[in-house]
Amino acid sequence: MRILLIEEDRELAAYIVRGLRAERFAADWADAAEKGLAWAKWNSYDLGIFDATLKDISGIETCQRLRQRGTTFPIIILSATPDGAPKEQALQCGADDYLQRPFFMAELVARMRALLRRGDDAMEPVITLCDLTMDTVNHTAKRGRRELTLNRKEFSLLEYFMRNPGVTLTRAMILEHVWDANVDPFTNTVDVHMRFLRQKVDAGFKRKLLKTVHGYGYKFDVLRSG
Repeated sequence: MRILLIEEDRELAAYIVRGLRAERFAADWADAAEKGLAWAKWNSYDLGIFDATLKDISGIETCQRLRQRGTTFPIIILSATPDGAPKEQALQCGADDYLQRPFFMAELVARMRALLRRGDDAMEPVITLCDLTMDTVNHTAKRGRRELTLNRKEFSLLEYFMRNPGVTLTRAMILEHVWDANVDPFTNTVDVHMRFLRQKVDAGFKRKLLKTVHGYGYKFDVLRSG
């Protein structure tokens, strides 16, 4: 996977590039938007990471220009601004995700993997993983022969995991994708809902599909342990 990073801060860029390469991503770092735009024209990238406050052209405008060109690779916007306006602007211009600085590398990589897992079948109405099947049109879910009785939030939560199998989803990512903007980011609602969901999905089965990744979040485990 090849990543385009556009970031003026040399220290931050070095931190991100080290982290990406440790995760076995190829990373091209451009210290200005114009350079990044030129590279994106001639090279093939799987994902872009742009700082929102670049001096020559903002990361948000850079994203907009790429979308106008027809560029489709996922784009994550980084910003140190705490208010919601840059996030709204980023998503309106065609960005796929937004991450506020400072952040942990694990958070950035988790978001990248979630975006990269989106394939041509990402929006297929019926998802089957292991012995679990979900029908997103009829809003039904079944594990083996057992029908799962899920409320609306549990269904959305399980769908998010099934569309990102094997990806560690942090609590912040889950809140952003499953809950609306009014949720308290310091609430334990994710853990509470995960506890109930795991009881419904995994209880009575030897193989546990929903796993805790201590210190980060949760994931749908597609690898058989042992």
